[in-house]
Amino acid sequence: MNRRAFVTRSSGLVASLCLPVPLPAFSAGRGKEPFRISLAEWSLHRSLYRGAIHPLDFPVVARRTYGIDAVEYVNAFFLLSPEFLKELQRRADGEGVRTLLIMVDEEGRLGDPNASLRKDAVERHRVWVDAAKQLGGHSIRVNARSEGTREEQMRLMADGLRQLAEHAAPNGINVLIENHGGLSSDGEWLAGLMKMADHPRVGTLPDFGNWFQTPWGARSQDGPAAAEYDRYRGVDLMMPFARGVSAKSYDFDAAGNETSTDFDRMLRVVLKHGFDGHVGIEYEGERLSEHDGILATKRLLERVRKRLASE
Repeated sequence: MNRRAFVTRSSGLVASLCLPVPLPAFSAGRGKEPFRISLAEWSLHRSLYRGAIHPLDFPVVARRTYGIDAVEYVNAFFLLSPEFLKELQRRADGEGVRTLLIMVDEEGRLGDPNASLRKDAVERHRVWVDAAKQLGGHSIRVNARSEGTREEQMRLMADGLRQLAEHAAPNGINVLIENHGGLSSDGEWLAGLMKMADHPRVGTLPDFGNWFQTPWGARSQDGPAAAEYDRYRGVDLMMPFARGVSAKSYDFDAAGNETSTDFDRMLRVVLKHGFDGHVGIEYEGERLSEHDGILATKRLLERVRKRLASE
């Protein structure tokens, strides 16, 4: 389904997850809290796709249901029109919710070996830079998609990133790469890409998950050939270039700990680099509902944050 059809079908629906959950919101003056908590729109992608939540109501849901005042959008749930962006910003402002970034997918390969197609991908991503600026965000997240040897892909991606960053820089927007499959799920390769791109507006969005080096777009654990990179080393290598962090979660044990990532260990990796920005909840599990998974991730982040703040 294309974006226009998706948003049109969803229009008029009420945000059914705006429930009276007594959770406090975090203010900008967070005192000694070592990081802030945000919510990634992808955490609710099933509800959004089936029309249970209208995309324009996501900031309302983030604030009223989860007590969160900063969000990361996903371009799949956007209609790129002045009216859509204006209304989205109006609703976010009405709830006191800040836009952080837009995650951008399916807009061409920024590292395409064909120079013309690479330039076209840059042009297609530029509209999302403009949208992020209009919404008051600081970044867009893009994907490291290319082909060839490790060295060739790094060179091609660096070129595409620099081209896009030249447009993003005057607009005050960063262009961030997330570990998202393929070579981007290799910490050494991604750190090397940052150094080769060598642009102040090019950075990273480390994700606690997504460390399976499968082809981009494949499910992260599909197939016996899916090699997993050390997630703690990967995040460590990405953090010197990070402008945000994505706390991917899948499932939780009886004590409320995430079963695939040690959040205490991972957040210590994040904070040792001096990071004090937003850590975004990105629940992607199947056992718990989206609602319960978001709440479980938030409780875990709050618990670890409190412990780290007291040390």
